Amino acid sequence: MNGTITPRTQYLDVPGGRLAYDDTRQGDGLPVVLLPGMLDSRRAYRHLHPLLTATGRRVITMDPRGFGESSIAWDDYSPSAVAIDVLALLDHLGIERAVLVGQSYTGATVVKLAGDAPRRVAGIALIDAFVEHRANVLMKGVMVVMGAAMVQWPGVWGYYLRKMAFPGPRPADLDGYVDGLVAALRTPGRKSATRGQVTGDSAPIGWSAAVRCPALVLMGSKDPDFPEPEAVADLQAEKLGARKVMIEGSGHYPMADNPQAVADALLPFLAELT
Repeated sequence: MNGTITPRTQYLDVPGGRLAYDDTRQGDGLPVVLLPGMLDSRRAYRHLHPLLTATGRRVITMDPRGFGESSIAWDDYSPSAVAIDVLALLDHLGIERAVLVGQSYTGATVVKLAGDAPRRVAGIALIDAFVEHRANVLMKGVMVVMGAAMVQWPGVWGYYLRKMAFPGPRPADLDGYVDGLVAALRTPGRKSATRGQVTGDSAPIGWSAAVRCPALVLMGSKDPDFPEPEAVADLQAEKLGARKVMIEGSGHYPMADNPQAVADALLPFLAELT
């Protein structure tokens, strides 16, 4: 990843399918689990991962059901279902407590798991998540139309990633990375997984009330998915009793366009939990 050796893909069979993940195995302090956002794979953290492991952290990344190297066909692709998978992975690895990082779609996943299994979650971090965000009627309509378009024409997702998601700095490998994501969406059977995610409830209201662990809210200041990114981050921080950090100039994927700033915010949070 980003000039380092990519951890070997491992697999875990769970009811309904197979999950792909990697694990550095070694590391100090609490393990950190990184979960990618909608229609993405664990390679979404390819730039942040080495910054965390360089400090001696044990880092685990998992492909959500339906994407990456996880199996494609499942009955449920919701953030709640992914939370069940994360818990199964922690059990499989013998990890009693971990820090969970969710981006965009999986922000809801880490909030759900923190509320449902508080003894297993030492802390959570949200990166440009939709948690507690109530979109207006216009935005809801746009999201429904875009979601339906992405199911039929994966190139729409590629257009969003190339033209909208990174209004500031762009990762040097963006074009090749997007090509790979679009090609993956065209894999036979992937329409069902795409439909499952774009119709999943990634913006739950009220789930934060059950969270008792420390939380960190990270948000790109130029995230095009929100009319007012900082207002969304403020609301999430209020509901979770969390610290808020705005990643200046970043879009929807600050761990890709400004990974050092994300690491600079995340590492002190991890140190405090340890």
